[in-house]
Amino acid sequence: MQGNGASPGWTFLTSHARVLLAIARDPGIRLRDVASHCGVTERTVQNIVADLEAGGYLTRSRAADGRRNVYRIDPAAPFRHPSEADHEIARLLELLGPRPDRVPRHDGTERAPRDR
Repeated sequence: MQGNGASPGWTFLTSHARVLLAIARDPGIRLRDVASHCGVTERTVQNIVADLEAGGYLTRSRAADGRRNVYRIDPAAPFRHPSEADHEIARLLELLGPRPDRVPRHDGTERAPRDR
């Protein structure tokens, strides 16, 4: 983000990376919540998830309630670009993925865990 609050002209992460990270934070997240979190349309997220699934980065299955999809990410999958192909996405997930000090919500946001 620029200091003046204006939208940046570019970012370091692609929409594909943002969608992957949102799913890593909450494998049961709804695609509309991913879209809201990533600032893209739900249709764009559907296309990105299809790309990630076709590329072997994630698989989807039905949740036990039969109403939602649950996603599983393959952290051993390599980056696609030849200059990073010798690295697994696990490193990206470790750096920017789920944080043990945060609890994911189904809307794509995170909150601090409650003290018990």
